Amino acid sequence: MAVLLVFTIILSLLSTELSFVFADIGTATAYHPPYLLMFFFFFLHAATRCNGNRQDQFPPGNLFVAVGEGLWDNGAACGRRYRMRCISGNNKPCKGSTIDVKVVDFCRTSPCPSTIVLSNDAFQAISRVDAKINVEYVQI
Repeated sequence: MAVLLVFTIILSLLSTELSFVFADIGTATAYHPPYLLMFFFFFLHAATRCNGNRQDQFPPGNLFVAVGEGLWDNGAACGRRYRMRCISGNNKPCKGSTIDVKVVDFCRTSPCPSTIVLSNDAFQAISRVDAKINVEYVQI
């Protein structure tokens, strides 16, 4: 009984890390405006390749991403959710936090500067610097 209790406690402590056991590794950069325009205190998003100008595509907290060709999958990536965290980069950028993001767009530049391009809010949630970082991500 005591062994089962100890095992359960250890497993619960590691549960946040277990979701990354089968994670992919890539790079991430910040998704700078014009994705977000401020006009008379109302926020308007530029059209995306997933759902155009629909405001309901953007998750709470603006934790969204655009993905490069490798994840785009002919648009099937639209609406996918990923759990991600910063794992390395120059000048110790990682905050150690994990975020859940939603795919709303295809990377607008060619070639895409990274695997995943995060909204400014998402990028600032996991990184201290505004530079390319290495991330670990898993579809949830």
